[in-house]
Amino acid sequence: MRDDVLTALLRPLWLIDIFHSMWEAGGTWGVRGHEDSCAIVHHMVQGACVITFEDDSEPVELREGDLAIFPHGTAHSFSAAPGVGTTPLSTLVPSVSPGASGLVRVGTPPYGTRMLCASLYYSPVTDPGLYGELPRVIVLRRPMLEGEPLLLSTLASLPSEIARTAPGSRMVALRAFETIFVLSLRVALERQLMEEAPALRALRHQGISKALMAIHGSYAEPWTVETLARRADMSRSAFSQQFKELVGETPMRHLTARRLQEARRLLSDTTVAQQDIAQRVGYRSQVGFHLAFRKEFDMTPGAFRSQCAPAS
Repeated sequence: MRDDVLTALLRPLWLIDIFHSMWEAGGTWGVRGHEDSCAIVHHMVQGACVITFEDDSEPVELREGDLAIFPHGTAHSFSAAPGVGTTPLSTLVPSVSPGASGLVRVGTPPYGTRMLCASLYYSPVTDPGLYGELPRVIVLRRPMLEGEPLLLSTLASLPSEIARTAPGSRMVALRAFETIFVLSLRVALERQLMEEAPALRALRHQGISKALMAIHGSYAEPWTVETLARRADMSRSAFSQQFKELVGETPMRHLTARRLQEARRLLSDTTVAQQDIAQRVGYRSQVGFHLAFRKEFDMTPGAFRSQCAPAS
């Protein structure tokens, strides 16, 4: 699996902050989480636990050294064993503010289970695109990590690093967990651990993947269905049909969504001149950009910019 496939998945994301904690558990214990708009990382430092979901699907056991990634912050519980009573997460951690960290103890001593957890928060203007097709949980077993020296060494250094209060600690923690997140997804793609969602099949399609890389990496170019089909080395009709089947929308609709998502990100950065944004995302006229943005988000670019402006 090529790295550019992973780039296409992650390019629209904008991770901006983190909450991380070390969990220590003992006895019979259970914690019930909630849905959250972030990516979640669980690393079993010591001991084991069981992950369950609200739909009563098969439990997932995490053993010492395993790593679990929840790309969408899907609600789940983790406990000493299946079927035990659970305490709401909000009771144990009443305040989960980005940038904070903490030590959480649950159950009764001795605390033989230790788990490092992090919530990676997206920018509120993020539209995940193809990333939204990732499964709700991806589990990397310890033997897989042992073949990934950078991932393994980053995980090993985190407990001591996040305990520091040195300058830049918050940024270091975010980037370290972001590295773990990206490396984990790379391993999952290489080992084909993810469910075969249509969009992931699109990224593995020799022709459609080329068009997706063009759309996501060079969205400002004046693409047409014909030029994208040539990039994919396919006929126009075959390309259009295959693209819609795998991606779920037409090539030009996907391109428009990518351009407007980037426009929204640029508008949220008030240091970027608003009059420059249309051209930067591929529109040749301000009027065309204005109409497309309003149709997509039910507000004008100016109104969105006003929402993002810092209070005076």
